[in-house]
Amino acid sequence: MPCNDRSRLAGLAIIALALICSGSARAQDLIADLSSHRVDITTGFTGADLLLFGSVDDTGDIVVTVTGPKENITVRRKDRVAGIWMNTKSIQFTGAPNFYAVASSRPLEEIAPPEVLARQEIGANHLRLKVADGHDSRAREEVAEFRKALIRRKKAQGLYAQTPGDVTVIASKLFRTQVHFPATLATGIYTAVVYLIRDGRVVHAQTTPLVVEKVGIGAEVYTFAHTRSAIYGLAAIIIAVVAGWLAAAVFRKV
Repeated sequence: MPCNDRSRLAGLAIIALALICSGSARAQDLIADLSSHRVDITTGFTGADLLLFGSVDDTGDIVVTVTGPKENITVRRKDRVAGIWMNTKSIQFTGAPNFYAVASSRPLEEIAPPEVLARQEIGANHLRLKVADGHDSRAREEVAEFRKALIRRKKAQGLYAQTPGDVTVIASKLFRTQVHFPATLATGIYTAVVYLIRDGRVVHAQTTPLVVEKVGIGAEVYTFAHTRSAIYGLAAIIIAVVAGWLAAAVFRKV
């Protein structure tokens, strides 16, 4: 069966499941789930696409956010000094999500005012990125410039994404959207949040967890490298030396 047919059948099955759920749980105005609550990163991992679907028993717009584990990120600025490009200034942001995606049934600015989006951290520009101690004395304009650079870099890496209009709503009851995870995905616990927004206010929200984990040989190597870094480094040097010696021996024979 062609991939398009399989995807279509899977989508219809999920929609039917959402319809059943909405009929059996009328007391809940918003029901949402993921096609899988786990992403396995193997040696040949090239990315993954998960389907988020659900049903709503109320009017309004649907907004979906997926947030990855928090990390500290240092943003550096390069300037030309004496004809050489070098790092001149840097700011570290704490608690920045290493992955962030948002999808909505309409453009965000048409769904809610900026203060509501900022309160719920909906949209990359509304993420609360804190400046690390020692950097908080910087001017507000300078921090804003580095913040924009961080978001711009994350978007270029495919780790921050915003797709307005990508949430499909069927008959004002069922909704679905596809979330893409790039190959550079970090491990950890991710959080998917579905918001029902009406008249510029969040009236319902549901949170769903997602686990991203390394599996297979890649996971074993990763764990070994982090728990026994000295032995791993020594082994890497030995392998490099042996590989170089073998290559040299082959070329001498040729």
